[in-house]
Amino acid sequence: MLIHPWDAPRDDTEWQSWLAGRDFGQLAVNGPAGEPPFVQPLHFVYDLDRAEALTHLARPNPLWPALEAAPEVVLSVVDDYVYVPGPWQAPPDGPPEHGTPTSFYTAVQLRCRAHIVDDPAAKAALLNHQVGHFQPEGGSARATVGEAPYGRLLTGIRGLRLEVTGVRAKFKYANHRPPEVQNRIATALAQRNAPGDAAALTHLLRRRTT
Repeated sequence: MLIHPWDAPRDDTEWQSWLAGRDFGQLAVNGPAGEPPFVQPLHFVYDLDRAEALTHLARPNPLWPALEAAPEVVLSVVDDYVYVPGPWQAPPDGPPEHGTPTSFYTAVQLRCRAHIVDDPAAKAALLNHQVGHFQPEGGSARATVGEAPYGRLLTGIRGLRLEVTGVRAKFKYANHRPPEVQNRIATALAQRNAPGDAAALTHLLRRRTT
């Protein structure tokens, strides 16, 4: 992922705060030699204090052998994305049709070392932690080894603890454009008000330097 200086996060707090509101992404795992990589969509729980993400997948998932052979993976999260028409980005002194279309988005890529969790009690704890995050209102029984309703299902999954070893983050919202262009884009986003436009507008305005 190319990260220009103007798209880089201001500090770690910026990407950490953004990621705190997200819990779905794609896990990229190197495939066997000569084969394409695996890309697995999944829910996860990110723990900033422990610098790790927790998730689980079905035991029949074909990525397990590749993951065991090459545990260095990337968890990619992308959101707040919109398409920006070319005329919105036209130079202040140029014709609208000379503007360059682009995309706005936020992306955080967590480079991780994957640790597979197969111990039944540890898997139960991982699942309960995930459910507690996604379902804080409760309503579901806790997973307990050997007990109904979920105990017998633990053999059908494997847990994953993704130890974060590096982070790449990008906030692409025209922060290198002249103020006149940024103002034009902000007005256009507000007027269009399509899905994602409000979030993109918020990023553009809060990150502008002038």
